[in-house]
Amino acid sequence: MVTGVIKNKIDKIWTDIWAGGITNPLTVIEQLTYLMFIRSLDEKELENEEFENMTGQASDKIFPQSEVGQSMRWSRFKEKDSRDIFDIVSQRVFPAIKKMKYGQLPDFSETGELIEIADDESKGAEDKTAFAKYMEGATFLIPTPQVLQKIITGLDDLYEHDIADLDMQGDLYEYMLGKLATAGKNGQFRTPMHIREMMVALLAPVPDDYIVDPACGTAGFLVSAAKYIRENYEETMTSEQWNNFTSTAFTGFDTDNTMLRISAMNLMLHSITNPEIDYKDSVSKKNQLSSKYTVCLANPPFKGTVDEESINDDLKAVTNTKKTELLFLALFIRLLKTGGRCACIVPDGVLFGSSNAHKSIRKELIENHKLQAVISMPSGVFKPYAGVSTAILVFTKTGAGGTDKVWFYDMKADGFSLDDKRSEIAENDIPDIIERFHSLDKEEDRERTEQSFFVPKKEIVENGYDLSINKYKKVEYVPVEYPPTSEILKELEDIEKQIAVEMEELKKLLEK
Repeated sequence: MVTGVIKNKIDKIWTDIWAGGITNPLTVIEQLTYLMFIRSLDEKELENEEFENMTGQASDKIFPQSEVGQSMRWSRFKEKDSRDIFDIVSQRVFPAIKKMKYGQLPDFSETGELIEIADDESKGAEDKTAFAKYMEGATFLIPTPQVLQKIITGLDDLYEHDIADLDMQGDLYEYMLGKLATAGKNGQFRTPMHIREMMVALLAPVPDDYIVDPACGTAGFLVSAAKYIRENYEETMTSEQWNNFTSTAFTGFDTDNTMLRISAMNLMLHSITNPEIDYKDSVSKKNQLSSKYTVCLANPPFKGTVDEESINDDLKAVTNTKKTELLFLALFIRLLKTGGRCACIVPDGVLFGSSNAHKSIRKELIENHKLQAVISMPSGVFKPYAGVSTAILVFTKTGAGGTDKVWFYDMKADGFSLDDKRSEIAENDIPDIIERFHSLDKEEDRERTEQSFFVPKKEIVENGYDLSINKYKKVEYVPVEYPPTSEILKELEDIEKQIAVEMEELKKLLEK
């Protein structure tokens, strides 16, 4: 858990970077990501050396054994003069990690030239971490030696005194990512953690699942899914399942290399060392992936449009549109294997939009697959950076229908105030949503005046496949009885008399 003390330390590092002129929160996180990765390499090397000393068995080295190579280690440069640290990190370490290959950093020649690691056919050209893969286009932006030294000192203090394990390291990173929520347009990259964890709990992934987020941003959904699997299956997972967990179990796509670097680092900090994180325009013709995954978790882009010529024809066949929120729904269906489950966030317009494209995607979900739930969320969930009303759709890909009724839930509170402050409050429907979703047989007799209820498929079809909860919810009007008019008039007369008396008393006081 990230305590107040740890938050203060992170905020201090953040302030130092801002004072140095880097004010975009996404850039701040990116630069911190590089430094955390650099430190993690040295930690891994220290573990390798300890293993060697204990067993006498040689292990592959991350850092070159030359004097220059060893000077690139965090433990070797962190105590040096700030100007020396800046030169080492900017001129040696950073260029080296951009060319990292096979888990090794390249060396430098006596003249200071970087010596790239040759390809090794026995290891394969793709044998490198997802983070190293996306470092190739990275830029080091820490402006001065003084700022860099403050960051390194601050991070080192956190790791030495506050970060006890992998979970804490992940929590620290999650807290930093949370700052995107107050970063205006950048907030679109992050879904609040408690909403992600609710969606994961609804799908309840298992170790054998293959999980995808085709609009992954900072990889929050993948991290939440990994956390759920570890919490529920860590003691029983086989070595094969662990191998799958650290690599191919988690896949994310994005069209922003900065986000890919951050998402890869986020996953690494949660023990997923080599996830399938790829640059991909998910709804374009270049993405031909189909029937590959068993779980899809996503919050796709809203209100966006794409070039019609680039849209994959398979998606247009389901919903002929340029609207990203509709195209991504069609994509989720295509990516899943038969029997695969999806929980995704959609803007309310998807639920009741009257265009042919809106109706066709809703019809596809209801007629050709199994739509299980529509959870309507309050509009304040994404504040302070967006007030859009949204809902969560939960469905299973069947290819043969299966929707006989749909469960609706009217979420009124998520444990936080619905204003821009988003302060913690006692009211929280999330535990109730999870419990009821996993016991739907008990929901059969719920009235439509209650917070959750079933609606039969037939009624939804008759309403043009409308999935808005307000279409089906019944409001119970309680009559309010007012006193007779004569009573109200008498009360007003009494008030007027009292005012007159008090006015006279006030005049007397002013005359004295």
